[in-house]
Amino acid sequence: MATRIVLSETGSAQVMQLETVQALPPGPGQVWLEQTAIGVNPLDVLQRKGGAPLPLPSGLGLEGAGRVTAVGEGVDSVQVGDRVAYATGPVGGYSSGRLYPAERLIKLPPAVSDEDAAALLFKGITAQYLLKTTYPVGPGSHVLIYGAGGGVGQIMVSWAKHLGALVIGVVSKAQSVERARAAGCDHVLVFDAATLATQVKELTNGLGVDVVYDGVGKVSLQASLDSLRVRGLLVSFGATSGAPAAIDVATLNGKGSLYLTRPSLAAHTRSTEEYQQRAGDVLAALASGIIQPRIWRRYPLADVASAHADLEQGRAQGALILTP
Repeated sequence: MATRIVLSETGSAQVMQLETVQALPPGPGQVWLEQTAIGVNPLDVLQRKGGAPLPLPSGLGLEGAGRVTAVGEGVDSVQVGDRVAYATGPVGGYSSGRLYPAERLIKLPPAVSDEDAAALLFKGITAQYLLKTTYPVGPGSHVLIYGAGGGVGQIMVSWAKHLGALVIGVVSKAQSVERARAAGCDHVLVFDAATLATQVKELTNGLGVDVVYDGVGKVSLQASLDSLRVRGLLVSFGATSGAPAAIDVATLNGKGSLYLTRPSLAAHTRSTEEYQQRAGDVLAALASGIIQPRIWRRYPLADVASAHADLEQGRAQGALILTP
């Protein structure tokens, strides 16, 4: 038997219900995975609240790690006993055991624990494509990263510094400043929509930054646009404060021929080859000490509501892990 979190409706954390299910034999191309660690991400909260639609009833969770205990027909990429992890759909990661497509599993090296993999892969692949594909950060790049003291933000800051960038981090409260500095920020600003762009311009000799990585959304949109240099890029990759307002195309022209993108992990991991390449880059960066998992707290799967509350209310100081 296995346990899993299911939602039959969207809403508050109370819509997440724990249920017992029978372990299923894997079909062609599938494995049965006994999970030992499960990652929690802002996207999970957005999906639970209905901001990113799911067909209901549905499971939840896109990141986990564990051991393969059964394989289906045609599976030759992994075998029973392999330690593996994953960082994409199908949803259903909030479970003690689950069926999962074998080709989307990432084999874990001995030095990487299950918890570290569950804490890092989804966030790490997100950071990887944002820093290396959405905008190729390199020596001399000036970047602005929101949530610099959070789970994704700390990874992005450390990696951007390794790539040679000057990093300005943004945090929501003064208590997060030192954590963002420890991750590698050259400058840390406490978010104030009215003053942020002016502060950024002062730190960049009036020019603005090359790229803004904005995972906040609604309340930060204008400040992000005003923080960019001429022909700069706004990367809106999250919406923790709600969806940002629509932007008139003429606004981009008036502010200096700006670029705007709303990327997703799914679009950057569509093929198995691309997905495995990005995951391999994340594990290599971990092995080299460029990035760290930075686990903040662990919760029993049955207490998933507390994990969501800590994430929603801004208490999380790093990655959150569920343990079946």
